[in-house]
Amino acid sequence: MRRIGNSAIAAVTLLALGSGTWLLHGAAGTPAPPPQPSAAQAATGTDRPGAAAPALPPSPPDRVRIPSIRVNAPLMGLGLTKSGSLDVPPADRKNLAGWYEAGTTPGERGTAIVAGHVDNAEGPAVFYDLGALKKGSSVEVDRRDGTVAEFTVDAVEVYEAKNFPDEKVYGAAARPELRVITCGGGYSRATGYRGNVVVFAHLTGSR
Repeated sequence: MRRIGNSAIAAVTLLALGSGTWLLHGAAGTPAPPPQPSAAQAATGTDRPGAAAPALPPSPPDRVRIPSIRVNAPLMGLGLTKSGSLDVPPADRKNLAGWYEAGTTPGERGTAIVAGHVDNAEGPAVFYDLGALKKGSSVEVDRRDGTVAEFTVDAVEVYEAKNFPDEKVYGAAARPELRVITCGGGYSRATGYRGNVVVFAHLTGSR
């Protein structure tokens, strides 16, 4: 597998991870938009970095689980589009997520990237409730070598597309870290979702 840095991902990252079409043409009444993280879930200057578990050897991931928001989804490999943005899973497979396979594998030293849709034309998708995740929640990744990488959430933040912090999200890390990303930041009838919800987590165990 050819490995390249996450810095190769352009800032026009993941605006295609949800259409919001169902919000406009949903069932009876007005469908509820996906939850957005509160200010209390953002990283603060007083947060103490949690202790990280030893890094695992590289191994492709096969499945991601986030028990507190009922996520249990297979993972596919994602590359980059011609514009340099991260590609996305097929929109019609709403319970499928993806990982950036040219970057760090979840559990090894560095920053691993997982992304999935918040919705599709039919309704909520795999990461619809990502914005409701809380600090201290668990994220588990099943790896192809038979191990499970266990992560603990450090922060959940939302960014407008024009202010997306590329280095903070994609930058290199000295310990095993994970980012889980979907669309968010409010919804506009004219332009769709305005930004992205990003979960920051670090490795705290394995089995």
